[in-house]
Amino acid sequence: MSDGDSVIGEWAEKFTGNNHAGPLPPHHARCLGCGPENPHGHHLQVWREGDVVRARHVFDERHVGAPGIAHGGAVATVLDDLFGFLLYLIGDPAVTRHLEVGYRAPVMLGTSYLLEAGVQRREGRKLFVRAQGTNEGGAVVVEASALFVVVGLEHFSRGGGDAATVAP
Repeated sequence: MSDGDSVIGEWAEKFTGNNHAGPLPPHHARCLGCGPENPHGHHLQVWREGDVVRARHVFDERHVGAPGIAHGGAVATVLDDLFGFLLYLIGDPAVTRHLEVGYRAPVMLGTSYLLEAGVQRREGRKLFVRAQGTNEGGAVVVEASALFVVVGLEHFSRGGGDAATVAP
């Protein structure tokens, strides 16, 4: 087994045994969404409550789009990463096949948002997931839906290829 395969194996082990309530571990230390060692990352800290995952997040000046507003791509990154925490509930690694984000209101810098995601349904290898972000007043400012596809570890060691191909 190569060093890369060893790292991927250790990473994949995180997806099992996290069926308890409470904080969930980052995907890996350098993950753009949740990695504590990524200086450019969002450092998302996620916890599980029942069948959903939640996080509180504040976008800062590193994430600016228009003045005072978070860049839509930064918001999408955080939601995609939040969806990745649902894999701890599923117990299998998976990848994003399709991500759709709807912005109902500007996502402001320096404001705390509650993010919540859950699995709508599973059809074989397909995971249909939804998320939303609410402001401090409880108004939904962003929502997302995605299709994730469960894959084997070979997907990560060879860089993808057609491992995530499933019928639409």
